[in-house]
Amino acid sequence: MDADAVMVTELRALRHRRPEVTGGVLAGTDGLLIASDLPTTDATHLAALSAASFGLGQRMADTIDRSEFHDFVLNTSTGTVVVCPAGLHALLTLVIGPTTDLAALRGEAREVAARAGARFEVQRTGVESIQLTQGHAPLAVRTPMATLPAQLRRTRPPAWRRPPV
Repeated sequence: MDADAVMVTELRALRHRRPEVTGGVLAGTDGLLIASDLPTTDATHLAALSAASFGLGQRMADTIDRSEFHDFVLNTSTGTVVVCPAGLHALLTLVIGPTTDLAALRGEAREVAARAGARFEVQRTGVESIQLTQGHAPLAVRTPMATLPAQLRRTRPPAWRRPPV
């Protein structure tokens, strides 16, 4: 099963578990649509607006020195929209009905965002993420400089020369 199908399956499974979720979008932080499970709304516009609201929320959190950004919540008279990060390069946006236990849904949304974001990173980079166990990172492996490609090796910058007069 390809990554797009897995992400859509995650969104549909969340809608099945939580009937108050009327749809979801997985978008890149650049505003491009990755996957959608929205029945009526234009997903491409929602993806772009999600990226804009994420950028605004992140900038606001930085401005007031309040640690890292967790989610962006928009309450309307007919429901709620929640935007949360899904990995480093994706966002999960959920459209939710008016009667919702938002605290319980946020925890479940973060779990779905983590799984979908990890799947997107695999699709984007082609590399499985390393799962850390017991809070320890794997030891770094040193690579001898001679084995690196020439363009990655450090070279001395050229010496400064006076321009011709």
